[in-house]
Amino acid sequence: MKDFQEFIKGKKITVMGLGLLGRGLGDIKFLAENGVDIIVTDLKTKEELSSSIKELEHFSNITFVLGEHRIEDFENADLVLRAPNAPLDSPYLKAAENKRVHITQSTALFAKFVKREQLIGITGTRGKSTTTQLISHVLKTAGKEVITGGNVQGISTLSLLPTVTENSLIVLELDSWQLQSFGTEKLSPHVAVFTTFMKDHMNYYKGDVDRYLLDKAQIFLNQTSGDHLVLGEDIYEIVTSTYKDQIRAEIHVGKREPVSSDLQERLPGKHNALNIACAIEVLKLYGLEIGQIENGIKSFEGVPGRLEYLGDKNGIRIYNDTTATTPDAAIAALEALDMGNKNIVLIAGGSDKELEMDNFVREAIQKTKKTILLSGTGTDKIKMYFENSPIVNSLEEALKEAFSVAEKGDTILLSPAFASFGMFKNEYDRGDQFKNLIKVMPTD
Repeated sequence: MKDFQEFIKGKKITVMGLGLLGRGLGDIKFLAENGVDIIVTDLKTKEELSSSIKELEHFSNITFVLGEHRIEDFENADLVLRAPNAPLDSPYLKAAENKRVHITQSTALFAKFVKREQLIGITGTRGKSTTTQLISHVLKTAGKEVITGGNVQGISTLSLLPTVTENSLIVLELDSWQLQSFGTEKLSPHVAVFTTFMKDHMNYYKGDVDRYLLDKAQIFLNQTSGDHLVLGEDIYEIVTSTYKDQIRAEIHVGKREPVSSDLQERLPGKHNALNIACAIEVLKLYGLEIGQIENGIKSFEGVPGRLEYLGDKNGIRIYNDTTATTPDAAIAALEALDMGNKNIVLIAGGSDKELEMDNFVREAIQKTKKTILLSGTGTDKIKMYFENSPIVNSLEEALKEAFSVAEKGDTILLSPAFASFGMFKNEYDRGDQFKNLIKVMPTD
């Protein structure tokens, strides 16, 4: 922490992106409390960001530039903390780069000021959140001192710096955007986990799947011979063939094994069997015996919004899978819950991410009793295949339709296959609204 305070002392910092999820807010608070002069700039307006701004109004060392970005705020900074999903061709970041301004992201900055040997990083198109939380949970049950951060809702990783001790194990969920800055900092975790790789965020990457893979690969490209790389069995070949001359860490492979029946309800599906396998490979590296690992896994309650079981209403099982923002993720949910008798009423649809939807459409038609579609640009691409599916403008409408067709023994599944923008603030807002509606729903 002392080294970090020396690093930021006297610097002018521009923070690109305040947002509403709490991570940017926490970063800014932490920096402001450490006496840094900050410009906070966001394309959202003051009104849109009012809840976040209210938390920061009392700081005299924060200047807000909202509803726009200004080139001078990037050129004249000593450090730019960029938004995770800032466009690859952002003119503002280019202006800062031309002036040799240090550009990074908060999680990568955090990682620079802890011992690399303490870092366990997890990425993957699917599985990174569950695997991250599972590893953290089991390490804690084994008595380890664990700090969890990265791409976790509401957690500012940077503000966790004062809590790090010599004994801390730091478990970070890392998306492809955050890993861009790990690449810039030439930094990879001591233990890296790469669960799965599928097409995603093609609207951001402009259809360049190789660039997406390269960003993900930053989790291991700066590892050394004393480090460890855990690969999900499905991506072993693509990773090792693409980067065969650049992998220096010891490779471990997470191989799916049958999951015990008492884990099926909490972590259903083949994809979760892979998450468990990857987690086990990591946990063994820290000296945990298989009995300890199994006991820890059995007490794991899952991750909110990821095939999250919300209980039973009138004999109908309900799952919240709001973080399924890709067709592959929604397919995994359908496969996990399918009983072979069209027992699923699916709520799907949303905002387009420019992904191929043919497989999702086929699986949804084959495995569901009915699909109810939330309106959005993505829904517009697939609605012609679901002629008998209502298109609704709220989750309340969607649930009303779902319960009108679901019978005892069926499952209602929110697994959208698309992003949430338009109808919701983000996928977490979508999931929270769904859960709240289920809570207040009467039972017979």
